[in-house]
Amino acid sequence: MTRKPHQLEKGTPIDGRSLLEDVSLPAVVIFDTPLAHNIAWMQCFADAHGAKLAPHGKTTMTPALFRRQLDAGAWGITLANAVQCAAAFEHGATRLLMANQLVGAPNMAIVAGLIERGADYYCLADSAANVAALDEYFGRRRLPVQVLIELGVPGGRCGARNDSGLDTLVDAIVASPALALCGIEGYEGLIGGAHAVDSIRDYAQRLVGTVRRLRDADAFGERKPIVTAAGSQWFDLIAEAFDQADLRDRCTPVLRPGCYVVHDHRSYRDAMAEVKARHPELEGELQPALAVFAHVQSLPEPGLAVVAMGKRDISVDPDLPIPLQLHRRDEPARSLTGCSIRKVMDQHAMMAIPEHAGLRVGDIVSFGASHPCLTFDKWRQVLLVDDKLQVLETMPTWF
Repeated sequence: MTRKPHQLEKGTPIDGRSLLEDVSLPAVVIFDTPLAHNIAWMQCFADAHGAKLAPHGKTTMTPALFRRQLDAGAWGITLANAVQCAAAFEHGATRLLMANQLVGAPNMAIVAGLIERGADYYCLADSAANVAALDEYFGRRRLPVQVLIELGVPGGRCGARNDSGLDTLVDAIVASPALALCGIEGYEGLIGGAHAVDSIRDYAQRLVGTVRRLRDADAFGERKPIVTAAGSQWFDLIAEAFDQADLRDRCTPVLRPGCYVVHDHRSYRDAMAEVKARHPELEGELQPALAVFAHVQSLPEPGLAVVAMGKRDISVDPDLPIPLQLHRRDEPARSLTGCSIRKVMDQHAMMAIPEHAGLRVGDIVSFGASHPCLTFDKWRQVLLVDDKLQVLETMPTWF
């Protein structure tokens, strides 16, 4: 079902609602204080390294968050496909970096419409076949399309694998009347193994070396080329490579983390600890801002609580939900020490509980998750709350 564009980019204020008393649960919430901290922290990090920030919007697909990121200084918003780009543009994001190849005439039609309406749009290319298709479609529409070449890694995702393929791709783009070669893009998130840090640093240098080589060969013409990478796990290593004087002066380095905006309670928490270990001089750190609140619905046997929350409400990949706190009206929240989720079904979560947990049917429990992308996409709206769990705004999502 197609929804009409939501006109209130900063969300819809809700006055006087209590999350614990007035909201149907389960519900996904964002805590306002760590959210504001994370947006400011990452923007400051990018600024300190002479880089622009284009947060990956596919994490949240929440225009109210896009607006906060742009207001804080973000250069643009990164998206994953044409439909996401259209949703972001309808809600005020005009510079759109689609970190993906644009394939298929219907998707090209969506993008053409955005360009005609003034979008500053970029997509990726990694094959002469894709270049030919883009040239044919956008040439027929008499529209220019800005393209970044994607550099891949063996066994990874998309992207040119070697210099020979890269040079062939450059020639194809330069020869295309409808395409403008605007830079080099990469994604380091699939690089792993025992020597991941060294491999990512090598890959980052490959990105930097490639944009320099093509710039010196005048492949970009008069354009100031973009060089971009960085997910939410290894952003510090990419920033190291981008933080060089000639890149600041003659290129536009762009970092693209997405999950940082709400962080998480396990996988990115652990990644942040590694960032801090590599850079002990960093002040502060990202903070978890996302949680799902749900009721205890049954205590059918000793040691087991069944929670009214399931795979349709919260991510179970790469980790099962993490019990955070027990919430009761007129009582301080308390940690659920010793509790753990053992199994998650569509609408139920099985939580192992110790004897001292003292849970009752109807209690409200908050849960954290790993990889917030896979929690956001389960909801049509998220709730922004303050430290007292008063609802400040509803924020529609646009998946």
